[in-house]
Amino acid sequence: MCGIVGYIGERDVVGVLLDGLRRLEYRGYDSAGVALVDGGKIVGCKRVGKLVRLEEALGVEPLHGSIGIGHTRWATHGRPSDTNAHPHMDCTGTIAVIHNGIIENFASLRAELVAEGHKFVSETDTEVLAHLLEEELRDHDLVGAVRRTIAVVKGAYALGVLSSDHPDQIVFARNGASPLIVGLGDDEIFVASDIPAILHYTRRQLVIQEGEVVVVTRDGAKISTFDGENVEREITHVAWDVRAAEKGGFKHFMLKEIYEQPKVVKDTLAGRIEDNGLVRIPDLGISDDALLKIRKITMFACGTAYHAAAYGMYLIRQLAKLPVELELASEFRYAEPVVERDSLAIAVSQSGETADTLEAVRIARAGGAAVLGVCNRVGSSLARSANGVLYTHAGPEIGVAATKTFTAQCVAMALFALHLARLRKTVDEAQLAEIGNALRELPALVDQALNVNEDVLPVARRYSKAQTVLFLGRHVNFPIALEGALKLKEISYIHAEGYAAGEMKHGPIALLDENVPCVVIVTRGPVQEKVLSNMAEAKARESRVIAVANADDSAVLETADIVLTVPQTHHLVAPIINVVPLQLLAYHIADRKGCDVDQPRNLAKTVTVE
Repeated sequence: MCGIVGYIGERDVVGVLLDGLRRLEYRGYDSAGVALVDGGKIVGCKRVGKLVRLEEALGVEPLHGSIGIGHTRWATHGRPSDTNAHPHMDCTGTIAVIHNGIIENFASLRAELVAEGHKFVSETDTEVLAHLLEEELRDHDLVGAVRRTIAVVKGAYALGVLSSDHPDQIVFARNGASPLIVGLGDDEIFVASDIPAILHYTRRQLVIQEGEVVVVTRDGAKISTFDGENVEREITHVAWDVRAAEKGGFKHFMLKEIYEQPKVVKDTLAGRIEDNGLVRIPDLGISDDALLKIRKITMFACGTAYHAAAYGMYLIRQLAKLPVELELASEFRYAEPVVERDSLAIAVSQSGETADTLEAVRIARAGGAAVLGVCNRVGSSLARSANGVLYTHAGPEIGVAATKTFTAQCVAMALFALHLARLRKTVDEAQLAEIGNALRELPALVDQALNVNEDVLPVARRYSKAQTVLFLGRHVNFPIALEGALKLKEISYIHAEGYAAGEMKHGPIALLDENVPCVVIVTRGPVQEKVLSNMAEAKARESRVIAVANADDSAVLETADIVLTVPQTHHLVAPIINVVPLQLLAYHIADRKGCDVDQPRNLAKTVTVE
């Protein structure tokens, strides 16, 4: 979740940029940098690590000016390093670019630019923007060059461009969900990716929308569409305090992160599904030939990541027709696992630093298996030790209880299962395209699922005093039941258990009475009738049934006491939507109880010890 800051005015720009970047630190980052115009040249500094390292470097070699851009980077392409930090320059040293998001077609653009003689110094997708702008500035002004550049790039982004040949303006553009705001001062303009960066200076703002370019000068900001049509935008006044602004107006970071999931899904899918619906993962790091030689898959993870791995296990078995073993990483390392040279080990970890998972990776590699890491952190220990990495693009997650990173992991699992099935030709392309197209619709469907929030509130009020809650799901929704129970336990401290619905009669049914509510995932699909029977069994024991179901499902309405409605999609993709009401239910119950939602007792974000 990178941070952008820009300034033009009469203040010392370095101080403004550093202050803005400091106020965006809550978003998480792995490097930071600034660029400004001084004496007709672009000068700058960037450092890997925390902002204090950049501040120390600037203290040794001070820079001065009144126009500049700054950036905090969350790595997506290229490990965290001084070189990969933003801003990025062109060959002439007259253009600096900062960028949030992903350029999906950067590899092909980079190859073309290299063939034309451009010299790249970083591993990032962002640097292609600087070199493209270098080409376009030969025949166009800065605004025209930006428009022509964004016409050839694909992806979701917010970007800022500084040019020493145009020292009286900065040009920004936005495409997709990466936010961008302009703060209006007196003879000075501030630009940032989030409100806290500018709130200290001004509360008058313009919100830049998708598909817009904004040119900022000391006199103001001019907004236009990508096609050049002028846009009139009403100035709004920000009434939030700084802490509320960091959370985007949400009460807790966890709730903010739940609502970020449509963007997270879109970012994780970006560049991995073709127009025909078929999945290809060009940045996997393990060749197609190597994947075709795999005869068995072993998967391991901990906590929430284990539930995402379980979802992936179902999909890989069903679509790629391979035997898949799944084990908790903390158990794998002591179980004397049988790992062979024709095996693929898949390790799932949000941070890439989970101690048990890293030890399981070591054991798998020692046994001769290739290792695929599913990870949210470029340059993490998992990323460095795996043969290949399937990165999720969830950005940093501040709430300890995982929400958006779980969703991103599930999306990654679905992508890999489809990729593998296409390679192995185990499912016909029409069916693969159907599931792939369902994935492409996910960002909008997850956004629709968030509308259930108002329906969840009275349910949370009613059951906030429950002592035990049972969560039931079947097939691909069983891992979602496990995750729903874990979320409730983690943040509300209510005992909860997730079960495969068919196992209820093998023990848990003894717990059911009028005091034990039962949350059942019963969306449409091949096993729905079975789950409806399990739901009826719970109802017969006086349990209050809360169903997660599709709209207008009469069979569910006949039995359930409460229905939380989610949009319908392909049954193999539906779990990624179905988890949303469970996250909201856990959140609102915990909030109603007065629990510390973002920092639950006894829990750490990353478990780096056994």
